[in-house]
Amino acid sequence: MPPRSSKQETKGGWRAIALSLLVHAAIVGAAVMGWFVYKHEPPPPTTLAIEATVVDERALKGVQPIPEPTPPPAQPEPVPEPEPEPEPTPPEEQGPPKPDPAEVERRLEEERLAAEKVEQEERVQLELKQREEAEKLEDQKQAAARAAAQKVAVEKAAAEKRAAERKRVEDAVAAKKAADEKARRAIEAELRRSMEAEERGNALRTSDEASRWHAAIVARIQRAWIKPPSAQPGISCTVSVQQVPGGEVTSVRVDSCTGGDAALRESVEAAVLRASPLPAPPDPRLFERNLILIFEPK
Repeated sequence: MPPRSSKQETKGGWRAIALSLLVHAAIVGAAVMGWFVYKHEPPPPTTLAIEATVVDERALKGVQPIPEPTPPPAQPEPVPEPEPEPEPTPPEEQGPPKPDPAEVERRLEEERLAAEKVEQEERVQLELKQREEAEKLEDQKQAAARAAAQKVAVEKAAAEKRAAERKRVEDAVAAKKAADEKARRAIEAELRRSMEAEERGNALRTSDEASRWHAAIVARIQRAWIKPPSAQPGISCTVSVQQVPGGEVTSVRVDSCTGGDAALRESVEAAVLRASPLPAPPDPRLFERNLILIFEPK
């Protein structure tokens, strides 16, 4: 009996060794697989669960022994693969550092000051724009006022010019009317004077003194007359004579003549010129510039 018990213990030892080798092989395989997966795609580490059944040695005693297999020929021991070097453990991720309250306050103050600066610049730009628009509007108002004033001035000047022209025309018309009236009155006065003088002259000419003056003029012309050979008896010539005060003859013309020809006319005109100056009237009021004489030589 003791030899059999030793044999069973030997078989139990082999089984324990085989089980131990199996467990180690599973651990090594799991490590190799984990290293391979970790190299290609680093997922979170996977925990391998190994299921094993613990065999009670007393239960093994009641089991019929398995005949020992023929031991295989000795195989050369495999060269163990080098174990992979362990990957460096990545540093633990640390959260963002907590901000410094003083730094936060400083940044907030800077942002506030920057915002105030921007707001102030915008306000300055707005005020500048509003001031420029106000100045532009004021310039437009002043330009419109100047244009309106200039228009009023131009219209006023035009109205004054029209009024001055109208007054000039009215004054010219009034002056012409006054001149015409003055001339008319002068003409009327002269006409009255002439008529009065003519009436007086007519009265004088019909007077004995006028008749004696005309007779004295004709007598002087007759004394200066040289009778032409063609003269015939019954000569009667109407002669127009112009004289100036003092009796100087300025012109003479024979208007009509009977009892003779052109030689008679020329002889009468020559006699009038030779008789110049003509006798003066006894009364200066009897003087006539234009005389119409009847020449009838005896």
